[in-house]
Amino acid sequence: MALEKTWRWFGFNDTISLDHLVQMGVQGVVTALHHIPNGEVWEVDEILKVKNAIEAKGMRWSVVESLPVSEGIKISSKDRSRLINNYQKSLKNLGKCGIDTVCYNFMPVLDWSRTNLNYKLKNGGEAMYFDFPTFVAFDVFMLKRPNAKTDYPQDLIIKAKEVYDSMSKEESERLVYNIIVLTQGFVNGVIDGSVSDPKALFLSFIEKYKNIDKEQLRINFKAFLDDVIPTAEDSGVRMCVHPDDPPFPVLGLPRIVGNLEDFEWLMQANTSTNNGITYCAGSLSARRDNNLVEIAEKCASRIHFIHLRNTQILEDGSFYESGHLEGGRDMVAIMTVLLKEQKRRIMDGRLDFRMPMRPDHGIKILSDYENQYNPGYPLIGRLKGLAELDGLMAGLERYI
Repeated sequence: MALEKTWRWFGFNDTISLDHLVQMGVQGVVTALHHIPNGEVWEVDEILKVKNAIEAKGMRWSVVESLPVSEGIKISSKDRSRLINNYQKSLKNLGKCGIDTVCYNFMPVLDWSRTNLNYKLKNGGEAMYFDFPTFVAFDVFMLKRPNAKTDYPQDLIIKAKEVYDSMSKEESERLVYNIIVLTQGFVNGVIDGSVSDPKALFLSFIEKYKNIDKEQLRINFKAFLDDVIPTAEDSGVRMCVHPDDPPFPVLGLPRIVGNLEDFEWLMQANTSTNNGITYCAGSLSARRDNNLVEIAEKCASRIHFIHLRNTQILEDGSFYESGHLEGGRDMVAIMTVLLKEQKRRIMDGRLDFRMPMRPDHGIKILSDYENQYNPGYPLIGRLKGLAELDGLMAGLERYI
């Protein structure tokens, strides 16, 4: 037995086809109904179109990534009841279709954030990079978020000003586009290229959180769990929240899923085993004080989905995505914990022993430069990661 090998597929418009996944030995597909706006119901017929297409190729729809949690739920707006009701209907419909795992996040406004989507590595490949001074330059001098300067130490503001002054107008506009539109548009569809003033819209989203701190966001998160986990239980669906990426506050917004204490709070906030986590080594590794082996060990029984990749943290807290095995974290130790948990589940008779895993993101290499893939999701770079992780699993299983 080994962790189920899965792949994130962006639907019928993805340039990487289901036939490609079959050739790569992928067992399960991770996807979503990307054409349905946030907050609307996923109807059975729409779900089955995708599920049937996947199963016709001999694979299974392993994980929904993701069923988005609307901003109205996160901030508890006036239309929260409607949004919760729609979310519950979607969960019921997924359960009716036999889809049992849903990944989601509770990050305010942003999904994941990087300042450079084409960071050159020594081997010539390209990865994604989060540079702190550049991000502060975006926040303070480009976005001009009110009172942003108070969130950073003075020496970082000075470095950010130097970065800003050195950038051309085209470089500044590209950074704004990458952070607000390019990465967020394909992930959650909140802001796309049709918006005439993305900075103004982005600031309006941030403004909605002006009276919401970490404690209040946790209250809203618990209310969401209490509303949807019973539906998930009844529908045979396991919910697994994705960690914040990066796992620390950005843009003055609270972050509540970034370390072991946050996961322990989550598991206590709703004790159902259907209330679980997506163990994303890449996201969690961007925080220096996170012990990823300890997090895996202490949260093992609630891990319903796994993202594996590595990062390298620099002295100032900036980081870049360094591949799947190589980097600042011990992927061998992490994988060992996960495989031991899988064996424990099998011995205990748990039905959720598949523990779907996908290679998260990837370094752009070889023919990836000849194609237009979503940021962080090249074909060859991810396939290399899948092969590395598969080989690691095979070796560790024999050892264990």
